[in-house]
Amino acid sequence: MNEQLMRIDQKIQAMATRLSRSLDSNMRRSFLPDSSKDLRRFSAAEAADLIGVSLDHLRKQFFNDKVEIQVETDSRGRRLFTAEQVNQTRHIIAQDSRAKKFQYLVPGRRQGDKLQIISVANFKGGAGKTTTAIHLAQKLALDGYRVLAIDLDPQGSLTTMFGLRPEIEFAETGTVYDAIRYEDPVPFRQIVRDTYFHNLDLAPAGLLLSEFETETAHALRHNLQPPFYQRLALCIAEVEADYDVVVIDCPPQLGFITLSALVASTGLLVTVVPSMLDVASMAQFLQLASSLMSTIADVGAAPDWDFMKFLVTRFEPNDGPQAQMAGFLRTMFGDDVLTQTFLKSSAVSDAGLTQQTLYEVNRSDFTRQTYDRAIESINGVVGEIERLIQAAWLRKEA
Repeated sequence: MNEQLMRIDQKIQAMATRLSRSLDSNMRRSFLPDSSKDLRRFSAAEAADLIGVSLDHLRKQFFNDKVEIQVETDSRGRRLFTAEQVNQTRHIIAQDSRAKKFQYLVPGRRQGDKLQIISVANFKGGAGKTTTAIHLAQKLALDGYRVLAIDLDPQGSLTTMFGLRPEIEFAETGTVYDAIRYEDPVPFRQIVRDTYFHNLDLAPAGLLLSEFETETAHALRHNLQPPFYQRLALCIAEVEADYDVVVIDCPPQLGFITLSALVASTGLLVTVVPSMLDVASMAQFLQLASSLMSTIADVGAAPDWDFMKFLVTRFEPNDGPQAQMAGFLRTMFGDDVLTQTFLKSSAVSDAGLTQQTLYEVNRSDFTRQTYDRAIESINGVVGEIERLIQAAWLRKEA
C-alpha cells in the first residue's frame, strides 16, 4: 500500500514539474527577449485621458514647451508615452501656476490623509476577485496614485499576473508569509518588490502562505504576540509613507489570512457573480464574516472601514437571469452595490492567456468594439472606487 501511495505521489510530482516547466517556457516565449514583462507605451489620446485633460490641452503643453520630456514618437510622428512619462506630465501640468484648476490632477494622499487599504474578497473562486484586484491596482497607478498590491492567496494568481512564478521564485522565501510568520519574521519592506508597472509595487504570495493558517492555530493556543489579526496591519504600517493606496487580493476562503486583511483594511470590495449559486455562497460568506468579526471586535480589533461595497462581476447584461439577479442585489443592498459592473468579456479572458490585463494589451489586438466595451466597464468601476477614496479623504472634488 505504501509503495502504491509513493507511486501516486511521484506521479503527481512529475505532473507538477512538467506543467511548471511548460508554463515557464510559455512565459519565455511571451516576454522575449529577457523573459520578463514590461508595459506598453500609451498614445497621446490615452495619456490625456489618464491625466484627466483634453488631448488639445496636452498638445498645447508640448507646443508651448511647458512639458520638457523626451517622448518617443512612431513613424507618423505621434507621441508614445511610458507610464512614468504620463505621470511626469501630470505633475508638470498640475504645478503650472497658471492652471490652478488642474491641481486636482495629482490625486494621491495629502497631509492628514490616511492610507487607503482595500481588500478584494469573496468566499467562492471564479468570482473575478484577482482580475478585479489587478485591474484596480493598475488603473489607480496609471491615474497617479502610489499603489502597493498585496497577494494573500497562496495560489499566487495575482503574483503570476505580474510575470512571476510563485512555485519557482518563491518556493522557499520571498512572500508575505516571511513578514507575517510568528517565528523570525522579516521586515515587510524586504519582501515588497518593484514591478514593471510605474507607481505599482507588489508583495508576492506563494504556497508557503498556507502555513500561516496552521501556525495561527498553534499561536492562539500559546497566546503568541502580536495576534494574527494585527500582523498584516503592522507590516503595512512599516511602508505606509510610501503609498496612497494598498490593494489586497484575499484568498477564496474566510480563514486567518483573510481576517487579518479585513482588520487591516479601510475598505472592502466583495465581488459577486450574479447567479443564484454565487449569491447563495456570498450569503454564507457574510454570515461567517459577521460571526468572526464579532469575535475579533470583542478583543478590541474591529476594523474601521470607510466603505464596504459589492461589485457585480462577469456580468452579461443580455442574460435575463443575470440581469434579474443583479437587480435583486440592488434591491437588497441599495447603494452598497457599486453602480458600475465589471462585464464578462472575451477581451479580458484573451488578455489573461498571456498573463496581461486590459491596460497592458494593445487595443489593435482585439475587435475595437469588444475592447472598448471591456475597458469602459473596468474604468467605470475604478472611477467609482476612486470617488470613494477621495470622499474618505474629504476632498471637495469627490
